[in-house]
Amino acid sequence: MATLEQQRAQDAWNKSARYTDKHRNFAKSMPALIMNSGLMQVLAFCHEKGGEHEEIARDLRHWLNRRFNGVDKDPGFEVFMEMLLLAGPRQYQMVTTEAFAWLKWLRQMASARNTRE
Repeated sequence: MATLEQQRAQDAWNKSARYTDKHRNFAKSMPALIMNSGLMQVLAFCHEKGGEHEEIARDLRHWLNRRFNGVDKDPGFEVFMEMLLLAGPRQYQMVTTEAFAWLKWLRQMASARNTRE
C-alpha cells in the first residue's frame, strides 16, 4: 500500500505528463496565489482564465475529490465550489492544506518533465 505522499507524487506525475511550459509556470505560482487570495478565489480565477489554468485546477479538483470523497473524477467547477461553500471551517482548512501538499508534488513533477510546447 502506497503512502499518502507516494499517492500524491504518483498522481502529480501522471497528470503532469501532458503539461507544457505554460502549465509548469502556472503550477509554480499557484501555491502563492492560494496563500494570498484563498483556494476558492484561485479556483474561480482558473475557471475564468481557462486553458492551462483550468486544466491544472481540474487536476487539483480531481485529486481533492478523490482524497476527500473517495470519487476518482473531477466533480466539475460548480459542484466543487458548492462543496467548498458548504464546508465548515475545519473541513475547508483541511482541503486547502491538501491542495498545498498536492501542488508541492505537482510543481516538482511538472518541472522534472521535459515536455515542450
